[in-house]
Amino acid sequence: MTIQDTELLLQFRVPETKERAFTAIIKKYQEKLYWHIRRMVVEHEDANDVLQNVFIRVWNGLENFREDSQLYTWLYRIATNECLSYLEQQKRKSALSFDEMESGLSNKIVADKHFDPNKLEWKLQLAIQQLPEKQRVVFTLRYYDEMPYEEMSRVLDTSEGALKASYHHAVKKIEDYILNH
Repeated sequence: MTIQDTELLLQFRVPETKERAFTAIIKKYQEKLYWHIRRMVVEHEDANDVLQNVFIRVWNGLENFREDSQLYTWLYRIATNECLSYLEQQKRKSALSFDEMESGLSNKIVADKHFDPNKLEWKLQLAIQQLPEKQRVVFTLRYYDEMPYEEMSRVLDTSEGALKASYHHAVKKIEDYILNH
């Protein structure tokens, strides 16, 4: 039986059950958040680092979580922001343009020991890395996480119409990439 988020939040606010509730939140959402992050930052080690930062921010901010949105939405917003901050930090560190950094992410995919350029899932990963940052976030949330636009709107603080347009453009670019590479 999984405990509902509202119950976990109540337990988190009680000093005696705080750590147990937080552990339950981590167990419940860790894998989903990991894969969301991994699709953004590509490498396993980087994804683990970002995920750890996400849970530190969650621990520090959960006390003040007002429950205006679902816990899931709030966690995804933190994870997305941490990914974007991480990518921005990497870009500054390396003094590369974002285009150069994106091709660097593509190179990491190609360097993976399981990489097979003939397999569609690898082509898809390379195509996703060619997308502009915003479209990449929207595509991964919609395609992999099957997040409804309404929920995505709360996570990304963007209108549903703009998200639908971003997703549509992302799909067209991915189709074009796959057909031409």
